[in-house]
Amino acid sequence: MGGWSERLEQRIASREARPAVVGLGYVGLPLLVELAQAGFRTIGVDIDAERVRQLREGRSYVQDVPDAAVAAGVRDGRMEVGTDFDLLRDADSIDICVPTPLRKTRDPDVSYIVAAVDGVIPRFGPGKLVILESTTYPGTTEELLLPRLAAPGLQVGEDFFLAFSPERVDPGNARYTTKNIPKVVGGVTPTCTRLAAQLFACAVERVVPVSSTRVAEMVKLLENTFRSVNIGLVNELALLSDRMGIDVWEVIDAASTKPFGFMPFYPGPGLGGHCIPIDPFYLSWKARESGFEARFIELAGHVNASMPAHVVGKVQRVLNDERKALRSARVLLIGIAYKAEIDDLRESPALDVWKLLEEQGAVVAYHDPYAPACRRGDGRVASRPLDAVTLREADVVVITTAHRKLDYELILREAHRIVDTRNAFRGRSDPKITRI
Repeated sequence: MGGWSERLEQRIASREARPAVVGLGYVGLPLLVELAQAGFRTIGVDIDAERVRQLREGRSYVQDVPDAAVAAGVRDGRMEVGTDFDLLRDADSIDICVPTPLRKTRDPDVSYIVAAVDGVIPRFGPGKLVILESTTYPGTTEELLLPRLAAPGLQVGEDFFLAFSPERVDPGNARYTTKNIPKVVGGVTPTCTRLAAQLFACAVERVVPVSSTRVAEMVKLLENTFRSVNIGLVNELALLSDRMGIDVWEVIDAASTKPFGFMPFYPGPGLGGHCIPIDPFYLSWKARESGFEARFIELAGHVNASMPAHVVGKVQRVLNDERKALRSARVLLIGIAYKAEIDDLRESPALDVWKLLEEQGAVVAYHDPYAPACRRGDGRVASRPLDAVTLREADVVVITTAHRKLDYELILREAHRIVDTRNAFRGRSDPKITRI
């Protein structure tokens, strides 16, 4: 075991190492907090000055991270945060947790990763460990990061260490957190894997080492592609069941009684969030680069992308039954976050439904207890109160996200008609309710 690796291993074991996290969003901030609570003096870097200001004041902007955890880390000196990449000069490990969106052409946009690495390089040197967590295509760590970090005279696995560990955060999930979700780690060399695994083992309950960065990168894409394809399948079955006059929700409930060989997925108004609508296309892009056509992935994406239009079609048919036109109809969307119990609107299918309704001339309002306001065009729109007046004003109420805290009895009592895209009224039979 070489000198630099032995030194870093000893510093991690004694908690003398200083782990840093670049990108303090929904992935980076929970990780920073866990490392601080494990006894490390951590460093957090984010280019958003407002985020840094809030953290220094002991306030969290991430729903799953309580203010008390941030305040304690800042107060006892376990969390040093700032916008200046020079803070990384004191870091032994640097965990990169920045966004990886898609371009409009559905090509990977790795500009955030490149910017983060370019910020690291002037503060990089022998003995440091870099871990990429941003979801990306297989090969990114070795093809994009390694050449940038491998300065003359520095050998990966001996002088510096590089690994990939896919984020597995599930926002709003109180049961599975950064602490207890198994952490997959793959390094460029076995020494890189061992050191990254050792660091994470100090802060999370289980670490799962794999043989390479490419395997670790593929793990994340498999997980989310699995979900995307299966949701695409059940969405297609929902469209077919609608044509055949079959209740797809009853079908799924009955199929779920099978104790083997079946896992329930549920239809909805489309896919949203930071991962499932985006990550599979990283894999299909890489497949095309390799001369392979990922048909399941592309087809699932097509089906899932068609669901907002299906919801709007349902709204239109409900209005037709009432002898009303969609143009000028008042539609209330209930829940615009991409899934229940969170405040995240990224890629939310409710926003696609909203856009399509407005394009058809509908007058759209919304209620969401987690999103008091949202940006629409050049302005901001406020959430309407969920009361009898708001519900009675709407010609149709559309349940686009089924938050548990919503008063469904009030909705059922006061709404004229309801399009339920989430089976929020499971088991209820009422002529007001139309399900997708």
